[in-house]
Amino acid sequence: MEIIILILIAYLLGSIPSALWVGKLFYNTDVRQHGSGNLGATNTFRVLGKTAGLIVTMLDILKGTAAVLLVLLPFFDATGIHPLLLGVCAVIGHMFPVFAKFKGGKAVATSGGVLLGYNWPIFIIVLLTFLIALKITKMVSLSSMIVAVVGFIYCIAFYLWSGDFYLMIIVGLMGVFIFYRHRANIARIKAGTEPKVKWL
Repeated sequence: MEIIILILIAYLLGSIPSALWVGKLFYNTDVRQHGSGNLGATNTFRVLGKTAGLIVTMLDILKGTAAVLLVLLPFFDATGIHPLLLGVCAVIGHMFPVFAKFKGGKAVATSGGVLLGYNWPIFIIVLLTFLIALKITKMVSLSSMIVAVVGFIYCIAFYLWSGDFYLMIIVGLMGVFIFYRHRANIARIKAGTEPKVKWL
């Protein structure tokens, strides 16, 4: 029963639609009706500006981190469930949030939050990789997919060194999520019509 409760809490954490709530509460704007219509940080930056975008990014990251750290709570510390599995539940919640008609974001920030909660050095590596890729490409979508690949490669190397099989598999799975959620972006990148950030 405790494991079911944990999975449900992790999913509900991921389901918190940060972009929607921040937009409505502080800007009287539903970001789903503007820009790409996506409930993620990128569209928040585009529609509401840097401050709102940064807030939503941090909140989306913390959803993944909080889910991973649930196993540290006294009531749940003896369940034996791997924290990364809870992280995946949060990512699924972010992509398909019950609080926003199951239409959510693209899994990038929340996946990063999972890494932050489980292995912060890897989070730093993927964050720096993202910022460098974004500086070069000016495309958040392409940078996100580059990070998914680099993160998986790094976790393969980390597995060979540490034997952390779960990390390698879960990061690979989150990478699949990221590519799947960016299908339309991939088509636009190929067509040369993908929007580029103007503030970097």
